[in-house]
Amino acid sequence: MPRADNAGVSIRYEVDAPDAGDADEAVVFCGDVGLGAWQFGWQHAALAGPHTVVTPETRGVGRSDAPPGPYAVEALASDIDAVCADAGIRNAHVVGYGLGGMVGLAYALASSRPASLTVVGTPPSGASYNSEGVWADPSAPAAVEGSLRGLLSESFRETHPDVLSRITDWRLGEDADRETFEAHRAAVEGFDVSGRLYEITTPTLVVHGAADAVCPLTAAETLTDGLPRGESLVVEDARHLVGVEASAAVNDALAGWLAEHADDPFAE
Repeated sequence: MPRADNAGVSIRYEVDAPDAGDADEAVVFCGDVGLGAWQFGWQHAALAGPHTVVTPETRGVGRSDAPPGPYAVEALASDIDAVCADAGIRNAHVVGYGLGGMVGLAYALASSRPASLTVVGTPPSGASYNSEGVWADPSAPAAVEGSLRGLLSESFRETHPDVLSRITDWRLGEDADRETFEAHRAAVEGFDVSGRLYEITTPTLVVHGAADAVCPLTAAETLTDGLPRGESLVVEDARHLVGVEASAAVNDALAGWLAEHADDPFAE
């Protein structure tokens, strides 16, 4: 599988549907704090094929290198840029979850490569993000299963117990250990673009669960209002893993968003 080098840090990534759409344009996923690549499954299934999809493993997670922390969002953004350069991606439609959304915002400030952003459960400042609400010790099955009570709504948990079982298995096998989680959390805590939102002219879709206990809805509203080209999708009753429990609505919005902003004439 391909790897990109960023100043000696090796980032593993996968490319799916490489012949879809323009050869140098792709959807690029950016992951949440401490979570494995399983988090992308619901949107990946909908987007790969209509689009080329690039899935990096965040530094410290999976088979990417795990240099000592703490990490910074800017470093994680430079990892994504290294992946895009290695894969020959000129226009990246970045889809970021939580910390990954922060990475997308920082990337748009640093580079003209992002053609659009979709940020899910993302604030303009890490001060509004409860990283501990995402954490579950991947060596403790009961803790992992219990963490889903805060990440998915009660109604979803009651009607989709099979999904909960699969997510638990994936988290046990793919999520970061505590050391990497703390390195990711440091990146969250050091992140703040609330005073620079007016500089992010990249079109940005802000997706949020109205009942998100990790990142409050007010933070998403502040983010949308501050972005020159921000639009929002709020899903009532959904929690932080809104892309899981409301995958149909999120995927429909993403498909429309990408259709609108592919080859965006306003992109730099």
